[in-house]
Amino acid sequence: MRMSKRIPVLLTLLWAACRPVQATDIAVIVGRDTPDITLTPARLENIFRKKTRLTPWGQTWVPVNLQANHRLRQAFSLELFEQSPEQQEEFWNIQYFNGITPPYVVTSEEAVLRFVTDTPNAIGYVLDCHLDARVKVLLRLNPPENLLPCVPGQAEFKP
Repeated sequence: MRMSKRIPVLLTLLWAACRPVQATDIAVIVGRDTPDITLTPARLENIFRKKTRLTPWGQTWVPVNLQANHRLRQAFSLELFEQSPEQQEEFWNIQYFNGITPPYVVTSEEAVLRFVTDTPNAIGYVLDCHLDARVKVLLRLNPPENLLPCVPGQAEFKP
């Protein structure tokens, strides 16, 4: 009898801990030891398009993207460039023939966190709920569509 009273309570707690949280912000991140700078969406767009190549301290930015089919990459691209990753292919094809390669691509938000932490001057993005002490936020983007469910601490790593 005593155990049967605990089961509904335990199930409720488990459900609350596991349910997705609606994450509306995309956090643009750098390693925690990166100097503080003011970053605008226009400046961020130039960094990711590799039109702005140098940091304010004179070193090369290293932008990192998620895969083109990742839901967060889709939201980031639509919010920042007003284009899907697929619509940006022509831009990058032209840049490639001019000797400019697109940003590095990784497969998960945890991989973005690790890349930004381990690579000097790297800049990337994750959902707000995946932030941790390894990184700091330079800018938050708020996509108009609330399509990004998130479970804090569940930034799965896919190498």
